[in-house]
Amino acid sequence: MNKLHYLYCILLAVFICLSSCHSKRAVLRGEPGEVVKPDRSIADKYSEILEVDKSEIQNGRLYAFIDQWMGTPYKFGGIDKDGVDCSALTLLLEQQVYGITIPRTTGQQVNIIKRKYEEELTEGDLVFFDYDGKKFSHVGVYLQNGYYVHASSTKGVMITRLHDPFTYKYFSRCGSVITGDLNTSTGK
Repeated sequence: MNKLHYLYCILLAVFICLSSCHSKRAVLRGEPGEVVKPDRSIADKYSEILEVDKSEIQNGRLYAFIDQWMGTPYKFGGIDKDGVDCSALTLLLEQQVYGITIPRTTGQQVNIIKRKYEEELTEGDLVFFDYDGKKFSHVGVYLQNGYYVHASSTKGVMITRLHDPFTYKYFSRCGSVITGDLNTSTGK
């Protein structure tokens, strides 16, 4: 009977932990492309990170997605929570938040944007960087107030200021995803 009681206690503890841990996790509500009001805790957290008023954090689906992926380690070719690379994170974000399917690689993603000037960037736009002498070797998704989310090869999924002294010198292109038939889009 002691073993059965012990097993019951273990199972109960696991159930309580799983249910309480799950309730604190950000949930993607609504459908891709639908802007959903963020939870208060999400709005508080990301307004502080992005240095904006809480009222500026309006896309709950976007910030819940970021919250789920924040801190995920970088892994070249990775596309899950065990490790993700920059183009996979961008692909997943565009798909799950905005309902837009984009190509898998950074080199392909740069060809499906309508170029913009930096000061014209809006939430969801793609930002590209040239690291290690390679054109368009890194991509991120613009958020607001000069910040973007990306999968850093050294720190994993994180939010960085576009004008960060280390990264900005590699900034090369930005623009909005061209929707429609992406196979025939050439980008501009």
